[in-house]
This record gives sequence, C-alpha cells and structure tokens, in this order.
Amino acid sequence: MTLPSRCGTLHGVGVGPGDPGLLTVKALDVIRRVPVIAYPAPPQGDSMARGIVAGYLPGGQIEIPLRMAFTSDRVSANAAYDAGAAAIAWHLVEGRDVAVLCEGDPFFFGSFMYLFARLSQQYPVEVVPGVTSVSACSAALRVPLAALDDRVAVIPATSDEAGMEALLVSCDAAAILKAGHHLPKIVRLLDRLGLADRASYIEYAGMASQRIRPLAEAAREGGPYFSMVLVHKRGDKP
Repeated sequence: MTLPSRCGTLHGVGVGPGDPGLLTVKALDVIRRVPVIAYPAPPQGDSMARGIVAGYLPGGQIEIPLRMAFTSDRVSANAAYDAGAAAIAWHLVEGRDVAVLCEGDPFFFGSFMYLFARLSQQYPVEVVPGVTSVSACSAALRVPLAALDDRVAVIPATSDEAGMEALLVSCDAAAILKAGHHLPKIVRLLDRLGLADRASYIEYAGMASQRIRPLAEAAREGGPYFSMVLVHKRGDKP
C-alpha cells in the first residue's frame, strides 16, 4: 500500500459511556491536539459523543458530524459512513490528523469500526480504547461482574430468545445490552431460568440522567435504548 504524501493519521478515540471524568489521559491528548474531529450525530440535534468531550475541546478545530438515524436500517447507516469516510479521507490526504469520537470503546460495539473498515487499508490508524458501558454499569451498580474463572457473556437484547437462553444457560455472568423495549422478553426469560433475583437493571450509566430501578418496574414502565441488565448467577459475592 502506498500512502499519500503528508498523510494524516486516523484516530479512533473511545470517550467512554458518558461521564467526562472517565476519559483516559491518552484520549484527552489526542482530541486536544488534532486539527479535525468527527463524531456520530442524529439527523438533527447534538452529538452525545461530542457532548462528552465538549469541556476539553480547545476550539478552532474542524468538525465533521456524521449524521445518521440510529435505527436498524443499515442502508442509510452505510450511506452515512460512506459519506463520512470520504470527508475524513480528504483531510487525511491533506496531512491532517483526524480523531473520530466513539462512545464507549471503538471496537466494542463502537461506531468507529465501520469507518475503520472503510479507511484502514489506505491510511495509518491508531485506536484509543475507552471505558465500556459494561464496566460503567457494573461499577455504578456496585456489583462485581466476574471473578476467577467465571465465563461472561455479552448479549445484545435484540438477539432472539432462544439464542439468549442458550448463552445464559452456559455462562456464569452476563451483560444484556440495549435492553430498552426488549425488557419484557428479558424478564420472561430470566424468570423461566430462575435468574430474575440475580439480575440488576440500570439506564444511562455514567450520564447525568443515570437511573437504577428494579428490573420488574423497568419492564412494566419501559426503558431507554441506553439500558442494561447484568446477571450474576453467584450473586454479588466473588
């Protein structure tokens, strides 16, 4: 691969789950010195990823909002990533480093991986890990997630019920992500497996709107996209 002369570096920067205090020193160093930052954003309104780092930005940077609808529609999402990759590549070719802000960790269900797939074969890339939502939820709930030789499953709540059940049966602890409107299914499954009393629920972990509720209450009233259920077969004792 022949890189363009004066080529800039693409940085995938994990900015954590929402609390600006959970930014790493390395993440801060990158976002303060690069001339260009990019970040996912809704079609209208502010970016959550940018909001996390807003207090640390030096000002004067070029900003590239990657506007997309956060739905399961991969056609529109891919179009947004294609456009974003093209905009970022233009700056890289001009020799400017670009930091892509990614909530949580760039390679743990992170949006950066879609840009990585489009750009990593043509341009130098560095990835800065971030605190994941799983770690933030476990800490906020004050419940250890795993110890010793525990087997841990990370399960998107969008998974089918049979697949979720198979994973829950085979693991010692689990994090069920993006619980939201899947909560009734999750509670039904946990009840059937006798695990409901070993489960904890939290929403918006690490954000100002963080809320911890009984799982049954959340299932009745509904929960947001940014919610999680942690299950510990051994309880909260390592």
